[in-house]
Amino acid sequence: MNMKGNQEKKEVIVPVIVPLDADLGLDKEGVSRIFSYLYANGATPFILGTTGEAASLSYELKRQYIKEAAINRPIGGKLYVGILSNTLEESILLANWAFENGVQQVAATLPNYYKLTEQQMEGYFTDLAEKISPELILYNIPATTGMSIPIDLIDKLSRNPKIVAVKDSERDLERVDRSLELWRDREDFKHYMGWSGGASHSLIQGSAGIIPSTGNFAPSIYKEMCEAVEQGDEETALSLQKVSDEIGRVYQSDKLLGESLWALKVIMRELGLCQAHMMPPLYPLGEEDAEKVLASFKEVVRKSNLKLNLISHA
Repeated sequence: MNMKGNQEKKEVIVPVIVPLDADLGLDKEGVSRIFSYLYANGATPFILGTTGEAASLSYELKRQYIKEAAINRPIGGKLYVGILSNTLEESILLANWAFENGVQQVAATLPNYYKLTEQQMEGYFTDLAEKISPELILYNIPATTGMSIPIDLIDKLSRNPKIVAVKDSERDLERVDRSLELWRDREDFKHYMGWSGGASHSLIQGSAGIIPSTGNFAPSIYKEMCEAVEQGDEETALSLQKVSDEIGRVYQSDKLLGESLWALKVIMRELGLCQAHMMPPLYPLGEEDAEKVLASFKEVVRKSNLKLNLISHA
């Protein structure tokens, strides 16, 4: 494995869930608790992504979440915002609203109703980059869009000065290696790994950071993983990857993506971070399912001696 370039500081970016109250409005106290926890553990929040149920949220709720996230960001702290939408105009409006609230970089997937040609993909991201105030991160996630953004196209788009990074959630280590051969030494374009299972591999190969959903409740795993790679300690990084894989299976195994997001919130509810309400068309499973998730979670925490570093909100 190539350790070149790994002395640079690696980013832990957490794709944050959307904390909802019983009326399916934004739970502002939940935002405060989650953000305090993440920032205290060296992680940067990324809201309104896939884990954040962005496809199911109203435009107004998205605006509220951006505003509340900005309020809970400490001075000097980073914040990333997803502008995922099938409507170009809405993505532009959200991006510029985020910019007005101090956000410097936003992430966009492809619109996912129509299958797009490579030329259409290029046109969409170019139009978006030209019409928004913040810088743009390309977000590749075939699991939800049904399309993979070709590496050659990403490389072409990366020459646009407004397009500064890619978050790649495609589960393909060969793709990671090809990508980092192109971009690991670029100062003007970053690669972020959006698939938890490829976190340590990507960091070791030269990725600028990782965006793991498990970081919602266990950011310390990924902070330690990044620090290990920065220090050239590949063995520790790979060991932490095994912990990440095991704890990820607790809420992801044998579940559809939407079900796993509910299970993730169940764990976070247990830790006092938020409630477990879901925005339709996603719905909670039963309490028996919740008990199984928590029993598995507690067993993994015990076996791995995992320290969650929760902060008090008394």
